[in-house]
Amino acid sequence: MDERPHIEIQNLSVWYGDRPALKDVSVAFPARGITAVIGPSGCGKTTLLRSINRLLETSDEVRISGHVLLDGADIYAPGVDVTDIRTRVGLLASKPFPLPMSIYDNVLYGPRIHGLCRRDNADAIVERYLRAADLWEEVRERLHTPAHALSTGQQQRLCLARALAVEPEVLLCDEPTAALDPLSAQRIEDLLRGLKRHMTIVLVTHILRQARRLADYVVFLWLGELVEAGPAEQVFNNPQNERTRAYLMGDIG
Repeated sequence: MDERPHIEIQNLSVWYGDRPALKDVSVAFPARGITAVIGPSGCGKTTLLRSINRLLETSDEVRISGHVLLDGADIYAPGVDVTDIRTRVGLLASKPFPLPMSIYDNVLYGPRIHGLCRRDNADAIVERYLRAADLWEEVRERLHTPAHALSTGQQQRLCLARALAVEPEVLLCDEPTAALDPLSAQRIEDLLRGLKRHMTIVLVTHILRQARRLADYVVFLWLGELVEAGPAEQVFNNPQNERTRAYLMGDIG
């Protein structure tokens, strides 16, 4: 893990209507490695995640104050290209949502939109990112069949391939194994371990065992507030805040 911050959140507050979801959160995410965002349901984990690629703005009821810096530049500054931000910051959701098209066209969807795909390199792009998602050998003979025919675990790996195909520098993972069986979940975890050498991964998870397995850095939220953040070994083995200790022990949350 690179200790330099790749993402810096400064005094971020978010409201859904009159309900506060995040309260003056300031935290930095190291470059390259996996940061796990943990905390009980409704504590603001997904809101924090969605703030990093400006997906919160899809709702008119959301109000945001504060700053989110990506490589030192505020992604909420006037004139920032939201499409560019969402290209640099990919998302893997909790449930796989393959597009209603072939496996082949799912992978190429982003590269075609962003002008990264030409006729002479399309096949290579598809193979490269299906291999990156550990799916190539399973689907190479049926690339032009509907993506929805894949199993749930295969669909999630296809969604990962689709996210990687635009070459993001950050990958946001919102409980990416929640809909998967244990073997499929393990494959996603293994892929994230490999990807963290080359990109920054922010993982929201409600499974503490998963956070312990994967995290290099941990952020703990409670009722919209940042309680504790630090290297995973420190947070899990020697938490500095009593609420963190109680949550890890299962006494609260």
